Amino acid sequence: MNILLDTSARPVIGHRGNRAHAPENTLESFAQAVAAGADAIEFDVRISLDGVPVVIHDPTVLRTTLAAGEIASMTFAELRELDTGAYFTPDNGATFPYREKGHRISSFDEVLEAFPSIPMIIEVKTTASAPAVRRSIEAQGAEDRVIVDSLETGAMKVFADSRIATGGTRADAIRGMTELMLGLPVTPFAFDALCLPTSYRGLPVPVERFARAAKKQGRVLHVWTINDPAVAIRLWEKGVQGIITDDPALMIKTRASIAR
Repeated sequence: MNILLDTSARPVIGHRGNRAHAPENTLESFAQAVAAGADAIEFDVRISLDGVPVVIHDPTVLRTTLAAGEIASMTFAELRELDTGAYFTPDNGATFPYREKGHRISSFDEVLEAFPSIPMIIEVKTTASAPAVRRSIEAQGAEDRVIVDSLETGAMKVFADSRIATGGTRADAIRGMTELMLGLPVTPFAFDALCLPTSYRGLPVPVERFARAAKKQGRVLHVWTINDPAVAIRLWEKGVQGIITDDPALMIKTRASIAR
């Protein structure tokens, strides 16, 4: 069974890999998360100018590389030239240990191929990315180990007639929050999992109430981005399944401490 859909599991999920210790959304970061014992990895997918699904969070390359430009306006070949380790620093800018070490923007297919048995939460950043993401998952037979998630309702509609598990959209989360806060019956979930933050635009998300609602419907709740052991323990004790974290090793140690 996909651990990401197991209501009895407490998976530790590497947020963009091992983001606390390596450049986010890189093969290196994912490999470190897996080596640390993460049960799954989480990452973001956008689409290049020439239709290649690529693994990167932002709509531009400015924050994570030494270049500038929008993902949707660059070909995969152009994106491939950029150094994704350029800005990672573990010591507030004193050193940049991954700069000029060959770390590059990966295609989604490369990540699927590099980690053929690892469960994944795939954040589809734009509706335009969704058809290519679906094609890649189905082509590689990865349906049983992924959840696709997106804020955009249009993106999730692309997966409606597939075997691929889906997460709730922003509209689903807002509707659920409204119902829970007003004490109304919760609309039955038309998705397999919820991936939520603890706050949204400065407002606290009723995570514990969502956890109870999800349990009643046989669904799972994964929460991001949790790097504080005390917060992780509280969430697990309140019925949350997955902890999406920048530091998988720390959260695995934390989970072990409450399992005894």
